[in-house]
Amino acid sequence: MEMLNWIQELFGKYGYNVLFFGLLLEFIALPFPGETTMAFAGYLSYTGRLDFMILIIVAFFGTTIGMTITYFIGLKAGMPFIQRYGRWFLFSPAKLEKTQLWFERYGSGLITIGYFIPGVRHFTGYFSGIIALPFRKFALYAYGGALFWVILFLGIGRLFGPQWTAVFHLFEAYAPWIVLAAVLLAAMILVYRFRFSRRPKALRVMGTVKESSKER
Repeated sequence: MEMLNWIQELFGKYGYNVLFFGLLLEFIALPFPGETTMAFAGYLSYTGRLDFMILIIVAFFGTTIGMTITYFIGLKAGMPFIQRYGRWFLFSPAKLEKTQLWFERYGSGLITIGYFIPGVRHFTGYFSGIIALPFRKFALYAYGGALFWVILFLGIGRLFGPQWTAVFHLFEAYAPWIVLAAVLLAAMILVYRFRFSRRPKALRVMGTVKESSKER
């Protein structure tokens, strides 16, 4: 409750700037409760105090700018800089090793799902730059994941209103599994639609072949 009171006071004083600068600083790896703040901001939009679309835009740009800054820090400064000054960004060797292991397991897709993994999302930008991941590829995963992430947590507050805290804690506990299930479901739907859209074409081609063979 103390954290929520603090966040509410910040919104009362600074409005949308809280979300923008808070998320930007979080992705530079400074301590800020980004997910809680977004869910609470969504609740404020439920009450009519804030505009939901503006919240999405502000949160998206705060997140993506923060991620982009960390990418270029990693790209230009490299591993020696992180190893030497990482403690100033709360970037310990253990967290670096954890991020590296996650990258080896999930590849570039970690940039997207990493938003939902505590202790990982803050460092995927740095590590993407360190390994010199092409910026277009980084942006595709980072910006797409950011949009999904901010809409989801803002949406929790917006949709569930006064009950947002219960839903938030439930989602927070199982976030990686929920996201993985959603990704798998989306992949299955895309595969089904792709195969279904190709099937009529194949049938038409077969029908044309049969008709031409009959004419002969």
